[in-house]
Amino acid sequence: MFFWQGKYLSSENLLSSLTFVDKPNIETRIILRVIVNENDIRKVTLPEKPQTVESLLEQLEEKLGLTYKFSIQFEDPDFNNSLVNLTDIADLPDKPTLKIVSVVTTPTPSTAETTPTPSTAETEILSVASDDPSSQSKRTTWPEPFEIPTFPVDVEYRLRQGNLHYMQDQTYLQVSGVLKHEILHKLSETIYGFKAYPDKENFEEVAAALIKKHPCLTQPGSSKGWNGWYDSLRWKMGNYRSKLRRAGCLEVSVNGGKRRGQQLQKNIKRPKRYEVNFLPDYPDGEDESSLETKRKEMAGEIKKRRPNAALIAQNMNSTFALRRKELIENEPAVKDTVDRWPALFMESQIVAEFSRISGKNLQTEFFQKLDGFIPRFIDIFRTKGGDIGCKLKKILCQIDDKSDISGRRTAVLHGLPLLLGEDPTDFYKTCFDCGDEEHQASTSVCILTVIPEDSQTVPYSLHLDATSTAIVLEGTVVLNDIGNLPQAMCLLFGLIYALNLKYPLLLKNTFDFIQRVIMSLGHKSLKPKIQSLKNRLMQYNF
Repeated sequence: MFFWQGKYLSSENLLSSLTFVDKPNIETRIILRVIVNENDIRKVTLPEKPQTVESLLEQLEEKLGLTYKFSIQFEDPDFNNSLVNLTDIADLPDKPTLKIVSVVTTPTPSTAETTPTPSTAETEILSVASDDPSSQSKRTTWPEPFEIPTFPVDVEYRLRQGNLHYMQDQTYLQVSGVLKHEILHKLSETIYGFKAYPDKENFEEVAAALIKKHPCLTQPGSSKGWNGWYDSLRWKMGNYRSKLRRAGCLEVSVNGGKRRGQQLQKNIKRPKRYEVNFLPDYPDGEDESSLETKRKEMAGEIKKRRPNAALIAQNMNSTFALRRKELIENEPAVKDTVDRWPALFMESQIVAEFSRISGKNLQTEFFQKLDGFIPRFIDIFRTKGGDIGCKLKKILCQIDDKSDISGRRTAVLHGLPLLLGEDPTDFYKTCFDCGDEEHQASTSVCILTVIPEDSQTVPYSLHLDATSTAIVLEGTVVLNDIGNLPQAMCLLFGLIYALNLKYPLLLKNTFDFIQRVIMSLGHKSLKPKIQSLKNRLMQYNF
C-alpha cells in the first residue's frame, strides 16, 4: 500500500493515478541524405522513422516542397551501396542516402501540343538529369569525416573480438597477411569511389579513422599509431590502380607507360583541382560510335529555332565520358570545342557540367560564399593602405550601402586580385556597344564588359551601367549577353573546369582563392597570400 494525496492506494491504483509525460527522444529521429537531382543534395531530419513508404513520401514532399509525383531509391549496403527501389520501410538503413525519382506522365494527344505547366516541365528535366542510367555522377566528393566501410563478415568478426580484448587488457590484434589484405582491399575500393588519386591528407585521414573505429589495429611503436597503415594504404592504392589499368579503366590507363621499361608518358593526366569525375569510363552498353551519334543528334538539335532542352540535357549527360576523353587527351583549341560541343557553352550546361565534374552546384556555392564574405571584404578594402589601398578606395567610391548585390559583388571581384598582389587590368576589359567585341578580344582569357558609347573609361571603373558582359577564351568570345560581371566570373570558373584549362597567369592566385576558399575545392594547406587573406576574412567573421 502507498500513501498518495491523503489516501492509501494499491500499486495498481497508484500507477493509474499518476500522469506520465513522455519526454521527446532524440534517438528516434532519423537523418536522411536526399538527392533531389544532381545539383540539389539536401540533409533532411525527421522526428521519427516513418512506419510506411507512403508516410515517408508525404513527409519528403512537404519538407522538400516538391510539386510532382516521385518514387524513392536508396543506397543498399547489401549491394555495395547500389541504388535500389524502396518498397519496404524495414529495408531502410540508418542515416540512409535516398534519391528522388520523378514520375513523368506521358501527355495524351489532346494535351501533347499544349504548353507544359512549370511542374511537369521541371519533372521532365529532373528525370533526364538525375535518373538516366548513363549518368556519370556516381563518384561523390570526399566525405568529412571519412567513415570506415563495413568489411566482410569474417573480418568484422575478428575485428570485433580484437576490439573486445583491447578494451579489456589493451592487447593489440596480431594482424595476419590475409586479414591485412582484406582490410586494405576494402579501403582501397572505398577510397576509389571518391578519388582515383588521393593525396597525403586523404591517406592520413583514412588511416586515423581506421584505428579510431578499430583501436585493436593500433600499431605500437609508431608515432601516431597508424603510420604503418598509412604506408600500406599508399602501396595498396597503387596496386589497385594497376589492376584497373590492366582491366582498361580509362581514368587510370591514361597515365600508363611511365614506369621503367615502358614508353614514357610525357603529360600525366590526373585531377589537380579536386575533380570528382575527371575521366570516367563510357556508360554501360555505350561505345565511342554510339556516343558520337548522340553528339551529332544534339549538335543538330541546338541549331533549331526552338531546340528541345530536355533532349540536349539528356545527350549532354550521356556523352559526358566522350567529351572528357577528347578534352583531356587531345586538348583541342577552344574554338574547335565550340564547333564540336556548342551546347557546352550554354549557361545551364556549364552549371550541369561543373556538377558532373566536381559534384558541387556552381552558382549556389559561388554566390553563397561570396555574399557571406562581402561585408568583410569591404572592411578590408577600407583599412588597406599604400598604393593598393588607393586603388581599392577608387573601387569603393563607386558603391555605397544602398548599392544592389550585383554592384557589391562586382566591387569585391575587382578588388580581390589587388589584395592577392595581382593586376586585373588586362583581365577585366571593356568595349563599346558597337559590335567590336571580337576586335577587343586580344588576350587569351578575359571578361569583356560592353558599355554604352557615351561612357567614360577610367582605371578600376566597375561600369555598373554595362550593357552586357562576355567571356573570352583563347581570343574567342565563347559566351556573351551575360547579365553582369559576377555571373560572368562564375561561369568562367565553371568553363575552366569544363574545358580542363589552366588558370590565367594574370590572376592565378585569384582563381586559386575562388577554388579553395569560395568553392572549397582543394587542400586545406594554402599559399601564404591566400592563407593570410582567408585568416583576415575569418577574423572579421568572429
